[in-house]
Amino acid sequence: MERVEARGRAGRLLAQFTRFGLAQAGACAFAGCVFLGLGLSTVLPLPLARYDALLVYLAAVTAVFWALRLESGRELLAILGFHAVGLAFELFKVQMGSWAYPEPALTKIGGVPLYSGFMYAAVGSYVTRAWRLLDLRLTGYRRAATAVVAAVVYLNFFAHHWLPDLRALLAVAVLAVTWGTWVYFTVGRTRYRMPLALSFVLIGFFLWLAENLATLLGAWRYPDQAETWTMVSLSKFGSWTLLVTVSFVLVVAWKRRHALVEDAPAGQSA
Repeated sequence: MERVEARGRAGRLLAQFTRFGLAQAGACAFAGCVFLGLGLSTVLPLPLARYDALLVYLAAVTAVFWALRLESGRELLAILGFHAVGLAFELFKVQMGSWAYPEPALTKIGGVPLYSGFMYAAVGSYVTRAWRLLDLRLTGYRRAATAVVAAVVYLNFFAHHWLPDLRALLAVAVLAVTWGTWVYFTVGRTRYRMPLALSFVLIGFFLWLAENLATLLGAWRYPDQAETWTMVSLSKFGSWTLLVTVSFVLVVAWKRRHALVEDAPAGQSA
């Protein structure tokens, strides 16, 4: 009898894990299209420079997502905001030599191809789609304090080129302001929760893995990858975790205007 019950629990757990995985795959749909384009552009003959072709392709993907209502008009505007912010970030970082886009293209400004903004749009698309597909809600969220820390995190990405790098201290600050903040999500008919800070770490880790794949496919190159590809420094995992904090605060601010962020009922811990 106990063995049957154990098998039943294992079956339910597997079913929930599968549902969660499918929801995550749906949330990553735009990012998946980005990687598909990067991969195909390395093996297919193209009628124009690779970076230019990627810009055309990703603009078309965005239009298809909107036409098929995979992204709503409001979500599309938020994602385009990520695109614009990402391009500004890229312009600064490339000028500072943090990374480079070595291939020629007509659609490059200050050494930055315009397609690169779509990679930041992919992060914005993931957060907004996950919010909808998993019915995310927050409790204990300190809106002002978290926004202030996120703003300092963003500024530090620029200022650390001249001033001391505060990433370690800011990681502690993020943990402090999100202590006691829970993010609730639904898988099937079951409600779960996890600490918000843990969700930042998990997303940051998978973004670091995605960055390794992106640089392998030649999306951009770090200085130590100029001659041959090497794994992206593990320190970038921490940077992505902090950047997720900034992205999350932006989406929360946008969602609040549409009354989509609210306290959630008690749920089950993840």
